[in-house]
Amino acid sequence: MLKHRLMTAAVLIPLVIWGIFGLSTFPAFAIVIGLFVTLGVLEWTRLTGLDKNKQFQNSYLIIIVALLFASYAIMQSGFLFALFLISSVTWWTVQLFNLPSYEGELGFGDNSTLKNSWTGAYLLVPTWISLMFLHQQSEIGSGLVLLLLLLIWTADSGAYFAGRKFGKNKLAPLISPGKTKEGAYGAFAASGLVAFFGGLWLDLGFFQFIFFIILSMIVVIYSIGGDLLESVYKRRAGVKDSGALLPGHGGVLDRIDSLMSASPVFTLGLLLIGVI
Repeated sequence: MLKHRLMTAAVLIPLVIWGIFGLSTFPAFAIVIGLFVTLGVLEWTRLTGLDKNKQFQNSYLIIIVALLFASYAIMQSGFLFALFLISSVTWWTVQLFNLPSYEGELGFGDNSTLKNSWTGAYLLVPTWISLMFLHQQSEIGSGLVLLLLLLIWTADSGAYFAGRKFGKNKLAPLISPGKTKEGAYGAFAASGLVAFFGGLWLDLGFFQFIFFIILSMIVVIYSIGGDLLESVYKRRAGVKDSGALLPGHGGVLDRIDSLMSASPVFTLGLLLIGVI
């Protein structure tokens, strides 16, 4: 399993970096990320049972694509885009506070079609538009997207290795028995280094630098929450992975679960502290 993960990562990471720096935001980067969102939608419908009615699944996919275009229109207004991000971060905050109420295989006790449809939209649409907004920033846009990914990747790696070495106290045993509090501390330590050098790269003033470090740690919290939330739905569906597209890594949702929760938080935070 680890061998497959490393081989897949060795192929994917250079491609991701090339895409970030080699593609224009619109239309190339937007289309590529849009394709990943589309695959994520299909995995989400299978994960939540929304694919049982193929007509509904196809209609739902069309609605999500329409929401992507609508969110792009919203992005043209600074005020509306800020409200959009605040709405997304608020939704994610509620999900994080709801995690302790997880009811075993029942998830959160509500498996309605309406809720699953709404949740899927909140998972994927803000991710796409946040990445588009970051990527289009002149001069630093590509670097910001990579910085966000590095925060998530290093947090994930730090949690993995710290958890294996020091892990004793379970973080969320009902949701993800393998995750430990010590692993979370490792995630903060590893991503803290990325945040420090990222702040230097952005050439921030003293207070902006401090706020950026704080923001990065908040992003890590939400990235862990995104991972846990997807685990809730996988446990309810009785599956280990959301899909089998990536050898050793599962499906698309398995790879972007942390990004879904972290990207709107990171984007809103950068706006609030005046980086973008």
